[in-house]
Amino acid sequence: MKLQKKKINSSHLLAIFLVICGLLIGVSVFAGGVLSPVKNVFFAVLSPMQKGINSVGNSVFSWNENTKTKKELMAENERLQEKVDAMKMQNRILEQNQVELERLQDLLKLKTKYKKYNTVGARVISKGSSNWFDIFLIDKGSKDGIKKDMNVIAGNGLVGIVYDVTAHTAKVRTIINDTSMVSAMFLKTNDSCIVNGSLDTMEDGYLEVVYISKDAKVKDGDELVTSHVSSKFNEGITIGTVSDIKLDSTKLTKTAKVTPIVDFEHLKEVLVITDLKKTENLDENTKE
Repeated sequence: MKLQKKKINSSHLLAIFLVICGLLIGVSVFAGGVLSPVKNVFFAVLSPMQKGINSVGNSVFSWNENTKTKKELMAENERLQEKVDAMKMQNRILEQNQVELERLQDLLKLKTKYKKYNTVGARVISKGSSNWFDIFLIDKGSKDGIKKDMNVIAGNGLVGIVYDVTAHTAKVRTIINDTSMVSAMFLKTNDSCIVNGSLDTMEDGYLEVVYISKDAKVKDGDELVTSHVSSKFNEGITIGTVSDIKLDSTKLTKTAKVTPIVDFEHLKEVLVITDLKKTENLDENTKE
């Protein structure tokens, strides 16, 4: 009967090798320098293995440290990004506050300019469908002392007039509205005229001025203000500056263009003059 050879696997060989090495180490220790050659051979064999093991260990430790460092860096980056986002938000708020402060300062200057009139500040809360602020709603009404026909100013000059009032809101029709007509005069000469509202001409940046006396000594660049004979607008409120003065087709009067001093595309805050004009309307057809 043939004996079957048992296969010895690599793990068995490694175990046998380690046992032999251990015995040799023990003998070397007890025998002193007798087995120094054996010890030298042993260390010569194991030294590369030890270096390999150390190298693998160092690599694992380095990988673990690198992984830990990356996680820490990512966490720190997230914290820094949150701080940056918070600072950006604060900066935007500061910019918005600065813009609002400048607008309020402009209103304060406007209030000082027309200090002879009593005024109430209001915010624009709604507007018509046009790109222009030809009609809009403010957040002040009869409870705040607002009445129909009160004048509205902003941006250093005339905006329009209140035409409808509720308890807490009021509607304003501006001088650029197609239905608007304002009795005006030239500040330097007191020559009277009429400013016609028109969204069409405002697309080109001006309103039409009509009924200027043909003998009026006026010139381009002159300032136009509300007239003392106006039935609803208080006197002396700046409308804008004129240009393109010329005789009309009848040769009896002159026409001109006026560029409004108010920005009718970006109204946000206004002042309402609470002093109503105290005059009798002599013209039944006036649209003021």
